[in-house]
Amino acid sequence: MKQAQTQNKEIKRREIDFVGKRKIFITISLVLIVISLISIFTKGFNFGVDFVKGTEIIILVKDPKFTVDQMREKLSAIDPEYSKARITKVTSAGGTGDYSKFQIVLKQFFEKAVDKEKFVNELKKVFGNLEVSAESFRAVSGVAATELKLASWNAAILAIILILLYITFRFQFSFAIGAVVALVHDALITLGFYSMFSIEFNSAVVAALLTLLGYSLNDTIVVYDRIRENLKRFRGKPIENVVNRSINEVISRTINTSLTTFMVVFVLYLFAGVVLKPFAFGLTVGVIVGTYSSLYIASPIIIGWLGRGMRR
Repeated sequence: MKQAQTQNKEIKRREIDFVGKRKIFITISLVLIVISLISIFTKGFNFGVDFVKGTEIIILVKDPKFTVDQMREKLSAIDPEYSKARITKVTSAGGTGDYSKFQIVLKQFFEKAVDKEKFVNELKKVFGNLEVSAESFRAVSGVAATELKLASWNAAILAIILILLYITFRFQFSFAIGAVVALVHDALITLGFYSMFSIEFNSAVVAALLTLLGYSLNDTIVVYDRIRENLKRFRGKPIENVVNRSINEVISRTINTSLTTFMVVFVLYLFAGVVLKPFAFGLTVGVIVGTYSSLYIASPIIIGWLGRGMRR
């Protein structure tokens, strides 16, 4: 009797009620997912040259105030088709001093050196006395772009299957379902942010998403491990109380880890060059979404699944 009373006191001690507010946070998640899906299917992604046939060119202009509109005007003077180019004014980590740096993505495929040389000569001609140079060229054929898309899909699907198997083996199937739903939640919302803010979607983004899945899974496993321990410790107690207790026990560790990681990736995003910025953006959003899902998405699924089993 005393032991039962002690357990009741332990489990009812002052805690943040994460579980009690789960319906509110699940609703917020559903709204974010719907917004993300609408953006993905209507606006689409700002695909980089990795996923579409074309050429990416980094151009330096010796004028720190040179604008995107001015660059588009110069490109149109070379070829009217170039007016459709995607142009982004970027700054490298070390800055460009007296120069403006632009990332240009053309649909045209400059495979041969002679094509690149011709473009540079025409570029210098339209710029006249203003100094301009092409810092780098990166061309991707249609076949290579298709292969990279397929490889990215395969990597994502394989990662989810392996995660499902790992969680099932380490915990049980209901935990695995919760983890996978949380990961799909994280991926969809992060992809939605890429679409909404027109962040370039390139091969680095695929790496960011896979990194995010690993980070989010690690967060979820920490919570699940504590839930499993407490289910044994507080056998027969309401599942909601056990899960809420478990979250409260690991919340400080989760927040400290997430804040530390967020500060690192956010600084990386602020100072990253054009290549790393899409990667850093995904991790910055993903750390927030991943921490949120491990508390408010993965755990409620356990409550629903195990609670139903207990009622039977």
